[in-house]
Amino acid sequence: MLTLQLAATTVVILLVLGTPLAWWLAHSRSRWRTLVEATVALPLVLPPTVLGFYLLLLLGPNGPVGGALVAMGGAPLAFTFAGLVVGSVVYSLPFVVQPLQNSFAAVGHGPLEAAATLGAGRRDRFFTVAVPLAARGFISAVTLGFAHTVGEFGVVLMIGGNIPGRTQVVSIAIYDHVEALDYGHAHVLSAMLLVLAFLLLCAVYWGNRRFRGVGA
Repeated sequence: MLTLQLAATTVVILLVLGTPLAWWLAHSRSRWRTLVEATVALPLVLPPTVLGFYLLLLLGPNGPVGGALVAMGGAPLAFTFAGLVVGSVVYSLPFVVQPLQNSFAAVGHGPLEAAATLGAGRRDRFFTVAVPLAARGFISAVTLGFAHTVGEFGVVLMIGGNIPGRTQVVSIAIYDHVEALDYGHAHVLSAMLLVLAFLLLCAVYWGNRRFRGVGA
């Protein structure tokens, strides 16, 4: 349940933050676009332990964010569920932003310009034209972001540790069972993730075919 809660929370946050970012990347001609794209894609090539290490330094009690929270009377985010959410959002960012960016770019300017000639405002054009046409991208973003978060190991271990009931997600529990030579429980949890991953991929392919005639 902790793993599913983490994945669901991460996907919701990524949709809120990633949708406008993907829209900007798909249409912006800013000189900063390449730098932003590289930053978004960095978790794809950066070892998870490296990312987790720097997030731990950032969110720990002596880090800029963690230290500021302590100074305000709060607690650092390291080794908490909130810290796991922060790490998951950063680590799964490209799996949500890139499908959305590609779908928004594929929509093109024609449908938006046609809606503008009919009097649709910028917000209306986005929600009534761009979003429906990018439905396939949203399906892929939600599914891949959720699945990627469920399978995290290095980042969540570095920033959250292994605290049962608080930060111990399924991937870390599997590692614990294998380390203890408890292959029975490791098989059960691994099989659950295997089935879940297969079903999520089926949902992506079904959704892409379902919206092929509608989406971009």
